[in-house]
Amino acid sequence: MFDIASSELLLVVLVALLVIGPKDLPKALRVVGKWVGKARGVAAHFRSGFDEMVRQSELDEMEKKWKAENERIMRAHPADPRADVIGDDPATPIAETPVDTSPTETAAKT
Repeated sequence: MFDIASSELLLVVLVALLVIGPKDLPKALRVVGKWVGKARGVAAHFRSGFDEMVRQSELDEMEKKWKAENERIMRAHPADPRADVIGDDPATPIAETPVDTSPTETAAKT
């Protein structure tokens, strides 16, 4: 992210050592570390929120495409009004009354 060469980093460490002093340098580095950690946490939270918005936008777009495709298919293949039960084949006629040819009823009738 930042382009810092090793010589530049060494210069920053020397200046910090001279300005802050060797006694307070560890304390200052801890404070800087905490602030960097907080900044990374905020950046990660922002990034995850942004990713979630992009994901939701993509899902909404896919739902619109699926709805449009479903409507196109339904217009191209309209439902048969005779098929009142799921699984009926509209090409075969619906029987008026079922014919029972079980041997018990035939024997009872005679």
